[in-house]
Amino acid sequence: MIHSILIIGQSNMAGRGLLAEAKPLSNMGGRLKVLRNGRWQNIYRPVNPDRPFSGTCLAESFAAKYAEDHEGVQVGIIPCADGGTSLNQWREGGLLFDHAVYMARLAMRTSNLAAILWHQGEADCAPDLNCHYLEKLTAIMTALRRELSAEDIPIIVGGLGDFLKDRLESPNLAYYGKVNEALREFADLAHRCAYVSAEGLTSNPDNLHFSAEGLYEFGLRYYEAFRAVEDTERVFAEKVDMDAAYRTAMEEL
Repeated sequence: MIHSILIIGQSNMAGRGLLAEAKPLSNMGGRLKVLRNGRWQNIYRPVNPDRPFSGTCLAESFAAKYAEDHEGVQVGIIPCADGGTSLNQWREGGLLFDHAVYMARLAMRTSNLAAILWHQGEADCAPDLNCHYLEKLTAIMTALRRELSAEDIPIIVGGLGDFLKDRLESPNLAYYGKVNEALREFADLAHRCAYVSAEGLTSNPDNLHFSAEGLYEFGLRYYEAFRAVEDTERVFAEKVDMDAAYRTAMEEL
C-alpha cells in the first residue's frame, strides 16, 4: 500500500536546501518513494528537480515521519512545485494546475492520496497582490480538491520565512506578513486544513530560501500539523459514534 503526498507551490516547496548541508537521505528500506515517469522509484535527491540547482526539500522529513507513524505503509511523493511561480500561474486551467492534477491522478492509480502540501507566496508579496491572496488560494484549492475528487484530503500550508525582510534587493518581500495572514485565514476557514509557522527557521545566505536544516525542521512541522488535522477528525468521528450509540440506547429504554 502506497500513501501519496502531492507537493505544490514555488521554490521553497521544490526545495533549495544545499545538498552538502543536508542530513543523509534514507529510503527506509524502500518505503519512501518518488513519482518518476508515472512509476514509483525509491526516493532520491533532488526530489523535486524543477531547476538545475534544486536541493533538499521539506517533503523528505515529512514522508519519513509519516512512514514512522504508519507501519507497513510506503510513502510516495508527487513532485509538482515550480520555483518563482505566482498564484496566477497556479490558477485553475493553467499549466501548473493541470500538471498537478494530471500527476496526482496518475499517482492515485497506484496509491491513496493522503495529503496536499503547499508552500508559495514570495511571488505574491507585493501590496497589489497580497490583498487578493486569500481569494485566489481558496479558488485554487477548491478546484484542486474537486478535480481530484478529494474533498476531505488534508491541505497543509506553510508560512513564509521571517528572513525575507532581510533580502534588501527584493523590497516587496517586506510584506511577507500579509501573505502569512492570508495563509492562516485560509487554514482557519477551509475544511481539514492547517497552517504551519516558519518562525525561527534558518535560510540560505540569499535570505530567500530555507536552508537544509530549516527545511528538515519545516517538514516535521508540516507533519505535526497534518497529524493534528487527522486527530481532530478522528476525535470528532468518535464523538459522533458515541452520541449515536447513546441515542440508540436511550430509545431502547
